[in-house]
Amino acid sequence: MTQIVDAGSADLKAPPPPEGKDAGAFKTFVRAMMRSRTGFIGFLVFAGMVLLCLIGPLFMPDTLPTDTSKIYGPASLGHPFGFDSEGRDVFVQLINGGRAVILVGFLAAVISTVIAVVFGALAAYLGGRVDSIIVAATDIVLTVPSIILLAVLAAFYRVGSAWSLAVILGVLGWPGLLRAVRAQVFSLKQREYIEAARLLDLGTGRIVIREILPNMASFILMNFVIGMTNAIYAMAGLYLLGLAPMQGDNWGIMINFAWTRGAIFFQGSLGYILAPVLAICIVQLSLVTMARSFEEILNPRLRHN
Repeated sequence: MTQIVDAGSADLKAPPPPEGKDAGAFKTFVRAMMRSRTGFIGFLVFAGMVLLCLIGPLFMPDTLPTDTSKIYGPASLGHPFGFDSEGRDVFVQLINGGRAVILVGFLAAVISTVIAVVFGALAAYLGGRVDSIIVAATDIVLTVPSIILLAVLAAFYRVGSAWSLAVILGVLGWPGLLRAVRAQVFSLKQREYIEAARLLDLGTGRIVIREILPNMASFILMNFVIGMTNAIYAMAGLYLLGLAPMQGDNWGIMINFAWTRGAIFFQGSLGYILAPVLAICIVQLSLVTMARSFEEILNPRLRHN
């Protein structure tokens, strides 16, 4: 009888079914991000900017009506940044133009990071002639000022879209990171576990991808953020100088039009001038601060118990 009661009470106190793996992983990610308050705030701001720029245009008109009576009109409650040189709402342009800037910065950072990590790791790990060729190519690209090279490319090759601009920025943005990755791999390849993997003949690809690169995750992530910020600044600079096609909507075109159409001489145009500049600064600041939390997640030495 006692055994029956005990068995019944055991059934009544059975633990609840475990939560799904996705929910557990998400909670773990959020807790890790919240270890750095500044990084978590940056993550929230960046996520909000991305959602606003990717989803916001779906609720905005594709073509804005012009109204000559509102040219450089001041900011108001319904139009927080005023109007541009054609009497169009600046806030709508700000939302429609953010998607291209974020996507171009992300794609350029991916391209430059992949090139730098792959060739930098191979140069340091293999050494010899491979290292000499890769370092020589890196030095050649480093000696050419990127803004001048971009100006020359713009003169001979008309960039037709923001995606081709992202590819160009990514192809030109890898040399600095490659040298840093090469130096890191030179240090890691001397570790005992790398020597053991080489003695076991695990293969170059497996050693580099599974043994070396995971120990550089935080370093690569930080440089990815830097690459994204540099790409966004380069994109805005090219549009400001008129070296990129003035097609579509993005914050660089807004800055160019504000400069070339004399917005600085109108009293009510302050919101039109500052809106794209502030948007770029907010995205960049949120990226840099968000990287702090990611660095603590990926770097065991910085984790709090």
